[in-house]
Amino acid sequence: MAPVITLAAATLLARLTGLLGADALDDWQLCLRIGLAAMFTLTGAVHFVPTFRDDMIRMIPPRLPAPAALVALTGALELAGAAGLLIPATATAAAICLAALLAAMYPANYSAARRGVPLAGKPATPLGIRTAEQVLFIALCALAAL
Repeated sequence: MAPVITLAAATLLARLTGLLGADALDDWQLCLRIGLAAMFTLTGAVHFVPTFRDDMIRMIPPRLPAPAALVALTGALELAGAAGLLIPATATAAAICLAALLAAMYPANYSAARRGVPLAGKPATPLGIRTAEQVLFIALCALAAL
């Protein structure tokens, strides 16, 4: 739920700032990219926080090799994508790559939901909610890429 809240709050705050006179933020797509960047900064950073990292490692489907390395790699890619969203020359490519990354990470979310893997001591998110969130994030990345 924290990623959804971060995304919504950052996007709305950026848009409100634009409506209050910051001409640079008078563009819904830029505000969406800021919201996505905030969300991916949060989600990317927690890949390196021990409490979350251990659970994320357990989320990786057992058939995949080197789960710790995969968690580090996806965290680094999320952080790089977040930065890329904020640079006009790379924003479109970053949004497309983040959408692809979300799709590639879905098997871990599916596996975690099916196996009941908790995250930071909280119960596992049900599969339907995980899927809806992934679809939402991918759709918003696609909108940010336009």
